[in-house]
This record gives sequence, structure tokens and C-alpha cells, in this order.
Amino acid sequence: MLPAHHVSAGPAKTCRLVTLGCRVNQYETQLVKEALERHGYREAADHEPADLCVVNTCTVTSNGDSRSRQVIRQLARQNPGTRTLVMGCYATSAPDAVRALPGVFEVVTDKRELPDVLARHGIYDMPAGVSQFPGRKRAYVKVQDGCILKCSYCIIPQVRPGLRSRPPADIEDEVRRLVDHGHQEIVLTGIHLGHFGVESTRGKSGLPPFRLGHLLQRLDRIPGRWRMRLSSLESAEMTDDFLERAAGCEKLCPHFHPALQSGSTSVLRRMRRRYSAERFLQTVEQLRDRFDHPGLSTDVIVGFPGETDAEFEETVAVCRQAGFHKIHAFPYSRRPGTPASELPHQVPARVIQERMTFLETVAESLTAEYHQTLIGRTLEVLVESGPAHRPGLVSGTDRRYVTVEFAGTPADMNTLVDVIGIGTSRHALAAQRRTLGHVTQPVQIGVFDD
Repeated sequence: MLPAHHVSAGPAKTCRLVTLGCRVNQYETQLVKEALERHGYREAADHEPADLCVVNTCTVTSNGDSRSRQVIRQLARQNPGTRTLVMGCYATSAPDAVRALPGVFEVVTDKRELPDVLARHGIYDMPAGVSQFPGRKRAYVKVQDGCILKCSYCIIPQVRPGLRSRPPADIEDEVRRLVDHGHQEIVLTGIHLGHFGVESTRGKSGLPPFRLGHLLQRLDRIPGRWRMRLSSLESAEMTDDFLERAAGCEKLCPHFHPALQSGSTSVLRRMRRRYSAERFLQTVEQLRDRFDHPGLSTDVIVGFPGETDAEFEETVAVCRQAGFHKIHAFPYSRRPGTPASELPHQVPARVIQERMTFLETVAESLTAEYHQTLIGRTLEVLVESGPAHRPGLVSGTDRRYVTVEFAGTPADMNTLVDVIGIGTSRHALAAQRRTLGHVTQPVQIGVFDD
């Protein structure tokens, strides 16, 4: 049990929360934070020791495991006498190893049990959803948990099994709260977002479906100037019905993140993915047919067991044909307990790094090409920061998930601003502000040249 001063009334108790990994983890940490705040906790200031530490861990790669252990040890050193609650996917996959780390007093192996775990330590009032994301311009809303797929490289279905979708009414209430608190971009996320609502009708004949497309239509009716974005979505789940419903949603950003993983159909078979390279490209074309010049980003695993030079070249070719404007490339990480870890012909680290470097070069060229297509277009930018290396400018993200820079002031922070693309640099699209149909505050394009 926590010491008595952790659960009794009196001076505010301090906590420190650290999140590793995905947007779902960030959402779940915020949920815990709001529960702690209801019971008198506040976040510890820099260099102030925390009474309670919470670490939300990641295990999607071996680096996630090691980083999780490192953070727990650092917290024990920097917060003498603290107690650390550890949750997340690494806590689920290796609970004994986590319990052996300094300062750990509780390991949550199943996040469905989190309310019961917190209740044992006097935290009884677990919110049904979050109300805000302090310090963040966009807010994440978890709508779904769990994965039932069997991709040969992935450990996540073992640590987040089954499918669980949140009630649509709860999601709508949460989005309304976040919009009311000033968040102008809401990102819908889940462990397998495209499977939202699947379990509600699976094997239950006669029940009308309520899937992700239906949810988008419901949220789209929430008034105000705000926008919603989808996190990673499998191309196999971008059905005609989903695309028709999504295309009719005014507030949905025309940005999609279908995870390619490999552009080689033979590698995709070894990965146990549910599509071929050809089918993936067909989905890309359907997105372009339905949406106004959509931005497309993706994930690619480099160096999957047995990946030949020819198979890697197929991946590069598909990336170019798809025209991704962002590519998140990851070196293959061998995860014990997955079928891929037992496959022969593991690719040498040196070869993986060479391919990573080449793919990063390709990604940079694709980004520049996409930026060029946005010159002259009106863009809606959520202002997020002011680039320190470029005084007098502000930076933000447009609806297509492109970084945009234009002349601005601190008053623009966390607002939606209409601009027109005027030029490109290595890192961003240059733009000028648009007001009442006119371009204002002209700047020299040369300012943006690298």
C-alpha cells in the first residue's frame, strides 16, 4: 500500500508521469493523471521530488523495452523514496523483470484492471474519459483497444488481446469536452483503429453495424471550428462503405496513414499481412479519388527476415508510386515469441542501416515533391510553435499533416489560420497568411531557403 500521506487530505501530493510509445499510451496516461488530480495530486515541478511516479511503457521494439527500464531506474534515482507504478505493454509482457526494478511497487499487467489497482491505493474516482491535454495543441481520443491479427513480427496482440470499442456516446461526450476546452484538433486513435465496433456485431445477427465510418459521421455533427484526424488505419479496412462515409465528413482531415510495412508482396506474405502490394496501391488510388489531394504517410519495416535487395527495391518503388509525403522507417526488431523471430536469414544490421539511409533519402525527395503540389493552395494550419532559428515566423500542421511556416506572432499559437502555400524548404512548406480572400503579410520566399 501507499504510505498514509499519499491518500490522506492535506498538502498537495506530487506525481510524475512518463509515457513511452504510442498515442494510445499518451491518452491512457492523461486518464491516470486526471484521476490523480481528483485526489489532490499535482505534477511535480522540475527538480522537485515526486511522491508517486507513473510510467506507461512500450514493447513494440526491443528499444522500447530497454528505454522503459532506463526510465524507471532514472526516476528511482531522481526521486528518492518515491514509489513507481508501471503500466503499459512492457509491463504486460515482462512483469517479473519490471517488479525487480528499483522503486516499483505496482505492476499493471492488464489495463482493464487499472481502476481496481488505483482503488486499492485510495484512487477511487476514475474518469470515463479525459477533459484536456495540457500543453498540447491537439488531443488524442482512444476509441478502441486490442488487436486480433496475427502479423508475424508483432508482439502487440499478445499484450493487448481481444477487441474492445468504447460506446459512441462516451466518445462524443469526450470530444465535445475537449473542443470546449480549446483543442482544435482531435486525433482518433486505437490499437487497431479500423476494428472499431467490430465486436459489437461479430456473431450477433440482426444488430446494425456501427463502425468507424459511422463514428466519424456522428462526431462530424459537433459544432465549432475544429477538425479530426485518424491515426494509423489498415488499408484493408478502407472499404467502399468507410470511404463513402468518411468523404462526406467536413471536419475530417484529408490525411491517412495506411501502414505499408513492405512493398514486396512476398515479404507481406511472410509478415502475414492481409493485402498485396498491388491491392495496397489500389486503395491509395481510391483515397485520391474520394478526397481532395489527400496527404498520405506510412510505416515501413526495413530488413524483415529474408528481405532481399530485390524485395527492398520493390518497397522503394511502391513508396514512390504511392507518393507518400511522410515515411516512418523502422529497422526490423526481433521480438521473442513472435513467428518472425524464428525465421531464417535474419538480415545483418549493416545491411539494414544502409537500406534505412537510402529510404530516408527517398522519403525526403517525396516530401519535397508533395510540398510543390501545395503551392498556390489554401491551407488550414494549426499553429504549434515558433521556429527558434527563424524569428518572426510560426510553424504548424495543415489538414494534410504537412509542416507549414509563415509570418506570425505568439498570439497565433493554438489557433487555426488560413494560409496559401508559396514555396518549399527541406523541412516545411512556406506560406503566406490569407485574410478575407486576400493574401497578407508578404514575405520573401528566399527566407525559407536552406
